[in-house]
Amino acid sequence: MLHVAQISFFTDPEGRAPEQLLRAWPSLVDVAEAASQGGARVSVIQACARKQALTRNGVSYHFLPFGRGASTPDTANCLGELLRELAPEVLHVQGLGFAHDVVALALLAPGIPIILQDHASRVPRLWRRRLWRRGFYVSAGVSFCSREQARPFVRAGLIQAQTRVYEIPECPSRFTTGDQAEARRATGLEGDPCLLWVGHLDANKDPITVLDGVSEAIRRLPELHLWCCFGTAPLLPSVQRRIDSDPRLRHRVHLVGRVAHERIEQLMRAADIFVLGSHREGSGYSLIEALACGLSPVVSDIPSFRNLTGGGTVGALWPCEDTKALTAALISVATQPRSEVRAVARAHFDKELSFEAVGSKLTAAYRELLEREHGRSQRSNERSALHVDHA
Repeated sequence: MLHVAQISFFTDPEGRAPEQLLRAWPSLVDVAEAASQGGARVSVIQACARKQALTRNGVSYHFLPFGRGASTPDTANCLGELLRELAPEVLHVQGLGFAHDVVALALLAPGIPIILQDHASRVPRLWRRRLWRRGFYVSAGVSFCSREQARPFVRAGLIQAQTRVYEIPECPSRFTTGDQAEARRATGLEGDPCLLWVGHLDANKDPITVLDGVSEAIRRLPELHLWCCFGTAPLLPSVQRRIDSDPRLRHRVHLVGRVAHERIEQLMRAADIFVLGSHREGSGYSLIEALACGLSPVVSDIPSFRNLTGGGTVGALWPCEDTKALTAALISVATQPRSEVRAVARAHFDKELSFEAVGSKLTAAYRELLEREHGRSQRSNERSALHVDHA
């Protein structure tokens, strides 16, 4: 069985214990278990101030200080010692912004292919590109939610021709469909249609454009209600003013605020349409969760959302900041048979975004990179043998 080590160099600024991190960072567990379900043996190596090893659902977790979080030469050597003990065949590094650590990793584990996974990284400033280029150079592959997201890195000369680019969602979801009527009773959500927003109230998510589109849609959908769950909210005063100034929105938009993650599933089961106006996303965890619940999306037409919705074959896409297009998309989806729409959304999730689907894509990438590395090693050995024969 192929053995992969999924490595995260990010150190929790709050210094939480390993068990707390597994609860706080569900994607750490979900990506590992997806790869495990895909047929790989998975070891997770997580930078952490506290050293601990544990096993859950067939995945081994190793928490230890390394990378930039390492405080002494002894702790800095922990990663090399663990890699020699585990002997993984592929290294899967979470994030693109750890070029220095990736270069050091390649020296610690020569001959082992490295794949980097994007988590909404931007092309670095010019003065940092030389180091990033070295990090990409020593990596055999890099994955994005959408291949289109790799283009800025290619144009900047960071991703070379020999580096394989994969299209893999950041993470699956454990959410499931449920009884909508029961979910509405449990959550108190109402609306025909019932719209749900799960995202920050910031310029990137663009709640003002969404409110403008919703206001126009209400002319055709007078029973529409929008429920907004959010964490950080720098635009909250602007959002509140926009709602208060519009009679159509005043009693139909509900600012719920921060909600525990486990309650999001019930809210998504209760709603009819998931709406978001992001200008940029690495993937879209809330969109993936919405699809898992059978919630039809009406989201902005950006690369990651385009890929997650099958090019808009599920729900509808609309150009960023295009209020008229958003209104038309909302009306179009709202007037389709609800049961059919929910079934299509969940079927798409099962095919493309479930644990099985994401795991299959991950392990296929791992195997291809391993085969390419074996091919390179074999060709190198043949060239060496030829050189000896001529000598």
